[in-house]
Parts: sequence; structure tokens; C-alpha cells
Amino acid sequence: MIHVRVGGVPEHFNLAWHLAIENGEFKRNGIHIDWVDVPGGTGAMCKALRNDELDIAIALTEGVVKDITLGSPSKIIQFYVNSPLHWGIFVNAKSDITRIEEMPGLKYAISRYGSGSHLMSYVNASNHNFTVKHEDFVLVQDINGARKALAENEAQLFLWEKYTTKPFVDNGEFRMIGECSTPWPCFVVAASDRFIETHESALRLIMQIMNSSCVSLKKNTNAPELIVQRYDIKYNDAVSWFRELEYAYQPEMEEADLRLILWRLLKFKIIDSLPDLHTLIYERHLEPTGSFIPEEGFQ
Repeated sequence: MIHVRVGGVPEHFNLAWHLAIENGEFKRNGIHIDWVDVPGGTGAMCKALRNDELDIAIALTEGVVKDITLGSPSKIIQFYVNSPLHWGIFVNAKSDITRIEEMPGLKYAISRYGSGSHLMSYVNASNHNFTVKHEDFVLVQDINGARKALAENEAQLFLWEKYTTKPFVDNGEFRMIGECSTPWPCFVVAASDRFIETHESALRLIMQIMNSSCVSLKKNTNAPELIVQRYDIKYNDAVSWFRELEYAYQPEMEEADLRLILWRLLKFKIIDSLPDLHTLIYERHLEPTGSFIPEEGFQ
């Protein structure tokens, strides 16, 4: 039995993993998954991969790409969720801020530098033609830190997945003033180079089991009820989220799609230059495609 440390946010996106673990799918194949909830999000998972505290992480695409370009010894194994992530832009319910146009110059609560809450601030600012600076960010570790920071006015803004955060809107603590969606598949599965080199066959089996579990969950008509029971999300919200959800289902990643994502990350200044795909991707799953044509506006 091989023990594998897998980390992910304690949110509804990872229900397929938990169901596969609980149903014994991994153990039947000689794999014990030591699941680690990481409420600090992508930045914390990237750090854990670097520090050999995780073998595999289910993390945000932009954060993983950014960390690998900064030298993290890890690779993207495959996309996990193909649909975009819908980020809510939240303020304290007592705040006078009501519009995105009021955001310039305000402080953002972020879990860590390199996290989704950090990087999506740049995407949103680019979408609305204003800039954010390094001094605009306040580190808060996780959503509970953000609740405290906004309540005490240490920060005025917080970007987080909207369905995870909506219970704090429903209870009168937060107010959502807008949304910002990722213009790329939102989650990837990443693994450390060390784990890939020493347990490649196990890694490929894990991906097969995980993809099969995603297929089964998407076919499950009772999935919204499971989400309500496990994640404190209202039924109508669970139905809406599940309808929007598109798992990747397969390991192969087309080169043209990946290059388009990298161009967009460059556009939003999340990365400083275009990396070689082979430094980012587990090459067994990289599918060559036709020539890549950059989006309009790129030189």
C-alpha cells in the first residue's frame, strides 16, 4: 500500500475525491490517500508542494503556473475543472462601497501572495482598466482571516469563490458588489517532481480513479443534496453551481489550449514571460496540436 498526500481546499469542488476515498476506490488499487484540507488555498498548497508536505495538490490554474515559473519543482498533471471559477467581490455588509468603480486605492484581503485571491485581483483590475499595487494587499491566511480584516477595516475587499462565500452574505456579514470569472479552466492537478519520478505508475492510476469519480458524480442526480449536506450551501445555490460545473474527465491537455492560457496569464501580468510548456506539464499528457495563433492584441 502506497501512501499519497493529497491536498485541496475544503470546498465542494473536491467532493469527487472524497467520494472515491470513502468508496474505497483507491484502496482497492493499493493506494491510501492521506487527504489534507488546505483552507489557505492555492498559495498554501504550492508552498506545501515545494516543502515536500504534499505529493499532489488540486489547485487554481493561475497560481500553479505562477509558482512553477518561479522555480517550484512540480508539474501540472492535468486539468481538474474545465469550467471557469466564478469569484465574488465582497465587502463588509456595513461598508459604504457599492460599485466596482470604487475599488481603486482600497485594500484587498488575500490568503497569500500567489494565491487566487491575490492573482484574481489583477484580472479584475485589468478587466476594469485600473491597477493594483503590492501595498494594496493585506495577508489574512484564509476566509476567516478575511472576515476579521473586513470587519475591522484592515482591508475593504475580498475575492473568493462565490458559492463558498455566499453563506456569509446570507448571514449579513458580507455583501457582494460584483463578480470576476477566470478566463481559463479553473483547477489543475499538480504533483511534485519527486513524486512523479518515484511513483509515476501510481500517479497515473490515481488520475484514472479520480476522473472516473468525476464522471460518476456528474451523473448523480442527488449531487446537489450531497453538496448541501457537506458544505453548508443552500440547495438552489448547489443546483446552480453543479449545473455550471464541468470536470475535465481526461488527462490529455492540448498544446494550443495551454498556450492560450499562458497568453492570457501574461496579458493579466500574472506571469512575466511565456515559459516552455515542458517546464510546466507532465509530458505524457501533453497532446501536440496545430499552430497556435495568439489572441487579438498580442504582439
